[in-house]
Amino acid sequence: MQRDSGRHRHDLRAIARRAMIERDLLPDFSSAVMAEVARSQAATANGAPGARDLRGLLWCSIDNDDSRDLDQLTVAEPMGGGTVRILVAIADVDAAVAQGSATDGHARHNTTSVYTAAAIFPMLPERLSTDLTSLGEGEDRVALVAEMTVNADGTVGAADLYRGVVKNRAKLAYNAVAAWLDGTGPIPDRAAGVTGMEAQLRLQDQVAERLRDVRHHHGALSLETIQARPVFEGETLTDLEVEHPNRARALIEDFMIAANGAMARYLAARGYPALRRVLRSPERWERIVELAAGLGASLPPEPAAVALDLFLAARRQADPLRFPDLSLAILKLMGRGEYVVELPGQTAPGHFGLAVPAYTHATAPNRRFPDVISQRLVKAALASRPAPYTNAELQTLAQHCTEAENQANKVERQVGKSAAALLLESRIGQPFDAIVTGASPKGTWVRILRPPVEGKLVQGADGLDVGDRVQVTLMATDVERGYIDFARGTARRQLPPTPVGDWGPQTDACLRS
Repeated sequence: MQRDSGRHRHDLRAIARRAMIERDLLPDFSSAVMAEVARSQAATANGAPGARDLRGLLWCSIDNDDSRDLDQLTVAEPMGGGTVRILVAIADVDAAVAQGSATDGHARHNTTSVYTAAAIFPMLPERLSTDLTSLGEGEDRVALVAEMTVNADGTVGAADLYRGVVKNRAKLAYNAVAAWLDGTGPIPDRAAGVTGMEAQLRLQDQVAERLRDVRHHHGALSLETIQARPVFEGETLTDLEVEHPNRARALIEDFMIAANGAMARYLAARGYPALRRVLRSPERWERIVELAAGLGASLPPEPAAVALDLFLAARRQADPLRFPDLSLAILKLMGRGEYVVELPGQTAPGHFGLAVPAYTHATAPNRRFPDVISQRLVKAALASRPAPYTNAELQTLAQHCTEAENQANKVERQVGKSAAALLLESRIGQPFDAIVTGASPKGTWVRILRPPVEGKLVQGADGLDVGDRVQVTLMATDVERGYIDFARGTARRQLPPTPVGDWGPQTDACLRS
């Protein structure tokens, strides 16, 4: 029996809350947190002695259309000879969230904002994340600034970190900026209204391309997975809309990767510990080699990022329609990212997918607690104070942040499954083309191509592995539990949804900055 479509959002929100609680994540803020937030004020220049006044620069933010928790601003300044100075301003969340406070405790417990199909469970209360600690348009805000010199060949030269007072001149959105850069749309009104912003954005785009070229030369992977966003008409879920990569998203990603690397190097150079984000060599490289061989390509027997990226680039050109499927298979085979502690004098593993040896998470402190930790470490280094955490505390936090992030991913995935089940519940018995996205002792998972929905293969899984293409039949759905069951080939018998607790391996979000 199908659900009342007028309650889709309500039902999904209830499912999301239950999923949060089941995975030991807090869906609500305590009264102690809300009392603290009511007393909070935005950080101003008066509370940041020595901060540089950078409000005269052409700062802008580029984010999703509906984002209000703005973590970073960017600006570029030509220096002559093809060299450009890039500045990334990062919201100073630590200035409003005291270490050890109730608000800090909530953020430390969840470690991340959780984005589900029907509701967002922010890491920080909205009065902070969308106002007092957000780099909102027209607001004077104290920020942590990463300044980097990008040479004409795309290499990063000198870098520095300091506190500054900034003002967002234009709140821009990815899709509108990308359309304008591609020549398929007009310059966004907010950019057109600021003298010099058009040239500013084009310069940022050019520098981002240089940074990207250098990373790909070193083996940064050219992956493109399908990210589906739920579409509601009122309270009714009507579709899953695919979000495509674009130049504006790539611009911000490249700048954030550079800033995160600069912060990691800054801490190491000053003898401070760091919370690194790492992705080790692929766990199942031999299967990646097999996938490449099946497509007529040869990869070396040992993990090699440059060779893998060349293969991916060739496949993107040869078969762009199926490239997201291949990307998803590679991601699943690479394994998950994790947080590790790099102590002074030690060298932590690098990030295989981004092809950077030194990388942290520091550019989204309104949304991720590891970024708040990194911010506090950098501010301590700037002031020549002792690190705000002991090495033992950092080790515990690294493990907790990894585990909590995985639980948050599972909540998002579970609610996404429930949303997908809502769309498919009227299509039992229909055939679909699919790709195998997970294979483990827990079972085999497939993703159908239209709509982009994943489920468990409950019949005919023998002999299949990640990356294989099959035709499947939808057998059953369960919206409450987010179960979607498929059978290989043509099947007529409808089965009850399979009660499994884990819907397979996650797509690691660590490739996004």
